[in-house]
Amino acid sequence: MTVPGIDHPSLVAWMGRNVPDAGEPLSVSLISGGRSNLTYLVEARDRRLVLRRPPLGHVLPTAHDMRREFRVISALAPTPVPVPGPVAFCADEDVIGAPFYLMEYVAGAAVQNREQLGDHTPEQARRLSERLAEVLAAIHAVDYRAVGLADFGRPEGYMARQLDRWCQQWERSKTSESPEYHRLVGRLRERLPAESAGTLVHGDYRLDNTLIRLGELEIAAVVDWEMSTLGDPLADLGLTLTYWHDAGDDERAGIPVAGDVTVAPGFMNASEFASHYIKTSGRDISDLGFYVAFGNFKLAVIVEGIHARFRQGKTVGEGFDHIGSAVPTLIARAHRMLDRH
Repeated sequence: MTVPGIDHPSLVAWMGRNVPDAGEPLSVSLISGGRSNLTYLVEARDRRLVLRRPPLGHVLPTAHDMRREFRVISALAPTPVPVPGPVAFCADEDVIGAPFYLMEYVAGAAVQNREQLGDHTPEQARRLSERLAEVLAAIHAVDYRAVGLADFGRPEGYMARQLDRWCQQWERSKTSESPEYHRLVGRLRERLPAESAGTLVHGDYRLDNTLIRLGELEIAAVVDWEMSTLGDPLADLGLTLTYWHDAGDDERAGIPVAGDVTVAPGFMNASEFASHYIKTSGRDISDLGFYVAFGNFKLAVIVEGIHARFRQGKTVGEGFDHIGSAVPTLIARAHRMLDRH
């Protein structure tokens, strides 16, 4: 059995020592990969598990930290935030070539397009978009000290560090020079907001980073916690709205991330989503324009990194041929957001 990123005999031996109640892993198959951490379904004799490991190509040194991702889902397991149950963590890179962890399999779909939603009513779609806002508010409401995450990050200076971090990532992965990128960085630096109350932040919160029970359109679990830390909750909201695709936004349709689910009948538009988040969380979002602009900047850097890995032949899966063309579009959208706000 040959699966990219997995040494199957070594995994069998490790699970026999560390997860004996699962039984021998009979098969491992890729669920998703290439854009970020790689996710695999492990079909063991007695239970189904999910394995997460870093991508195969060059990544930001502090990103794709399996220990942090495992730690946060372990901390959130007893809270109202729905997450897969943690199973086991492996720091030994000799097992499959990188650190990894196992979590419980959660029945649900990472929905990326309208067709995957199946038959549903507009009322169900609206409720799903409401739940997405409510779960985001629940993440930000977690008492991170009480669940053992007091040292999970430094909320003070979060946005300034985020700007520096993503600028460093751009320099590591850029495939060409972009004057508009550098102009955007200058504008964001000038507009950095005053400090806000620190919370747990997901770091990449969007619909397809949740698992949806399709029959009832309910969120079964929030996944992909690789960018989570303690920081500014509005950065999460701004990035979610960056991913949001409003009906009629043809430019957004050309950015191949997060799909077109939110244009399905019944889904709230971006403004309604933000309003429902306010209603649920009680937070002040008067400077939301900055955070949406920052979300476009961050997504531009992420997409540039994916494009760079594709050019190196280190992505896993399909659909990366034209992803690099989204980078200048995202940068332009960030500039327009700052112009309007």
